[in-house]
Amino acid sequence: MLDDKDQKILTELIEDGRKSVVEISNELGIPRATVQERLKRLLDTGVIRGFVAIPDYSKIGKQVTAIVLASFRNGENTSQHSLAEQMSKIPGVYEVVVISGEWDIMLKVRAGSVEEIGTLVVDRLRMMKGIEKTQTCVAFQTIKESF
Repeated sequence: MLDDKDQKILTELIEDGRKSVVEISNELGIPRATVQERLKRLLDTGVIRGFVAIPDYSKIGKQVTAIVLASFRNGENTSQHSLAEQMSKIPGVYEVVVISGEWDIMLKVRAGSVEEIGTLVVDRLRMMKGIEKTQTCVAFQTIKESF
């Protein structure tokens, strides 16, 4: 379990992963050595899985985002989890979540155009063994995105 200090350090890093140990120490009023020790423990235990650069996708030619819902079909000699794993390796797929309800898998995809997303869905996803059907919802605007 995370104590109050761990949670505060984690919150600071979620807000800005580039903050230095000294900045976090100063902002929270916790000694630098304590922040450094706790940060190492959070990394070692896997609470913090890593640090990433978050691009502005519109500036790298991936300005269109869509959510694709996929229905799994049994009997295709593949499992739902292995299908989701295969989907995660397709260029343009940024998130894959196994879900409950009417749909079985949810994907977040990005591309330069709606046509590119259509190609990804029709020519890649729908051709995979284990896919029964898909539904694609193009995003008009992203208000909040967590990482």
